[in-house]
Amino acid sequence: MNVSPILISIKTAGIAILITFFLGIALAQWVASLKNERLKMVLDGILTLPLVLPPTVAGFFLLYIFGVKRPIGKFFLDYFSIKIAFSWGATVLAAVVISLPLMYRSARGAFEQVDENILNAGRTLGMSEWKIFWKLKMPLALPGVASGGVLSFARGLGEFGATAMIAGNIAGKTRTLPLAIYSEVAAGKMEQAYGYVAIIVIFSFVVVLLMNYFTMSGQRKRKK
Repeated sequence: MNVSPILISIKTAGIAILITFFLGIALAQWVASLKNERLKMVLDGILTLPLVLPPTVAGFFLLYIFGVKRPIGKFFLDYFSIKIAFSWGATVLAAVVISLPLMYRSARGAFEQVDENILNAGRTLGMSEWKIFWKLKMPLALPGVASGGVLSFARGLGEFGATAMIAGNIAGKTRTLPLAIYSEVAAGKMEQAYGYVAIIVIFSFVVVLLMNYFTMSGQRKRKK
């Protein structure tokens, strides 16, 4: 079995979750704190859109934006000599865009379940909003946030459609596990495909166990 798709997938999902985790938390906190309900609804729709769009459509938009002949893609190529489309970086970009809505919605849901009275108590004690977030809000919302992070990692690991559109299926460069499974089945190499499928199933099962753990941990905290 060629281990290249496994390593590329782990590397891609690992970098993507670092970006998605903190970006998702920041966006969730920002949107949740907005007072304008209409603006909040619009932003929520935009941030959630990749979750409901077919991944190939999301990949099409990414290719349209970051293609070498498109303004942003051309800018990076001309000024930084960085080609985004059909590079390993494109696999990370696709994983971030597709998994970000899961992280955002999980974090926002966890933040909105935090008892506002506890936060107000911190304010009466003179705590800054920054300290209130990190010392009170984040620890109370951590089980839901962590669960979203695990789910986002799994989503990034299993991303197929958007990756195929923006990164392609280049062996040893952008061929992730889902693309490797597709390639092996298309070539009639079922034994290799079985091996890759087994790895994805094991990863998915571990993700389910971790999600259940964080959910139960959150329920125990709320009972206390």
